[in-house]
Amino acid sequence: MSQSTTLPAKSKAIIDRVEITSDTMTGRGGLSLFVRYLRNIDIFPQLEIFFGSMRRSRKGQPVSEIFKQLFCFFMDGTSRHLVHFDSLVKDAGYAGATETEPARMLSSHSVKRFFRSFWWQRIYLFRHLLQRLFLWRLRLQAPEVVVLGLDTMVMDNDEARVRHGVKPTYKKVKGFQPLQMSWKGFVIDAVFRRGDAHGNHGDTVVKMVGHLVAKIRKHYRADAAVIVRMDSGFFDQKLFEAFEQLRIGYICGGKLYKPIKEYVGMSREGDWRRYEQGRQVWQYLEFGSKCDSWKCFRRSIYCRPLYEDGQMLLSFARPDTVLVTNLGMGQAIDEALTRVGEGRWLQAEAIVAGYHGRGSDELVYRALKDFGFEQMPFKRFAPNAAFYYTMLVSFFLYEAFKQDVCTPAVKPVCYATTLRRRVIDIAAKIVRHAGRVVLKITAATSEQLNFALLWQKSASPPCYCWR
Repeated sequence: MSQSTTLPAKSKAIIDRVEITSDTMTGRGGLSLFVRYLRNIDIFPQLEIFFGSMRRSRKGQPVSEIFKQLFCFFMDGTSRHLVHFDSLVKDAGYAGATETEPARMLSSHSVKRFFRSFWWQRIYLFRHLLQRLFLWRLRLQAPEVVVLGLDTMVMDNDEARVRHGVKPTYKKVKGFQPLQMSWKGFVIDAVFRRGDAHGNHGDTVVKMVGHLVAKIRKHYRADAAVIVRMDSGFFDQKLFEAFEQLRIGYICGGKLYKPIKEYVGMSREGDWRRYEQGRQVWQYLEFGSKCDSWKCFRRSIYCRPLYEDGQMLLSFARPDTVLVTNLGMGQAIDEALTRVGEGRWLQAEAIVAGYHGRGSDELVYRALKDFGFEQMPFKRFAPNAAFYYTMLVSFFLYEAFKQDVCTPAVKPVCYATTLRRRVIDIAAKIVRHAGRVVLKITAATSEQLNFALLWQKSASPPCYCWR
């Protein structure tokens, strides 16, 4: 009688018991690529220059070593709790993957003491570090037009205990609301603020943009054409005047006041123009607008979508938008754009497309929340600010690492969760042989990720002369 096909097959691969090995192994082998990348872009000497004086004694950890472990903590993303450092202290494999001596591994208490030692003069240096990193990427890509995104990001701390600076936000949760400047996937500057500080609170926006434009013109190009795009939360004549004095362009979402609605309602069908971009279709109407307190008229574009993802929208379901800009008004920014061959920005179609490109700026903040977390661990405002800026620097380095090293393995637009699962969370064994430390991975992992190429690229990233 032939063998029955319904009986289970006997397997010799069944695990009978579990034993403990003394080998140094880790499930975060990809962190070695990240640490190797950080070392070769020479960021550790810069951290010592900015924050080295915080080290009170030679017995303490070097500041660069502390930041290296903090960057790896954010890159790993296993836990958002600082007590996770107490688990990492006992993990020799994690120490080996991050090129750290086991005796130098940080505990949660060490991390807490480090952040609590920050004061505002030191915290402000994080912004200088972010701006230097931005100039590094700006020189690498060398764009003719620098398009900056300006917006706030709500950090939900509603479920946390009492936190200094946690206030009700416009999203009806209590938390922080930092002001952030973005450029091509990077957060290049930020001001950590309490939750009830609206977008254009005080003179923060004017100072932030002014400092950043000065850095661009001094260290990149003196005649650089800069355009800032914002939502209606920054609709303010004082802000527009400041940008015009800086000789930069702006595209800002306006307010649908009654006179504007009345003017649009009286317009004829022939006055409207049509703009198509892929599957999106808009109608737009150009005119000059002037609020009661304004000193002059400004170019305005009233636009409304006709189609969304190929489907026509009914008239009552069309979200109308009005844009206010100084592009095409004969100011200095027009000359700068024309000189570099980017005169298309003066056309209404490019302005509408540029404003709707703010969606990519929103994705930057979504990627930041996926990389880090919204809940801050401390009760006092200053340690939370230092922790937040450390997360921003880590996010910047993660984005640069993804573009410079990980492109063969993952797409540059992927989120941190994807990169962690594909590149960081790989099994590896760390051995010492003939005075050398060797990272061993499986043949399948090496072939799938082309690990030899990633290893080579992490050792030769785009260099930057820090100054």
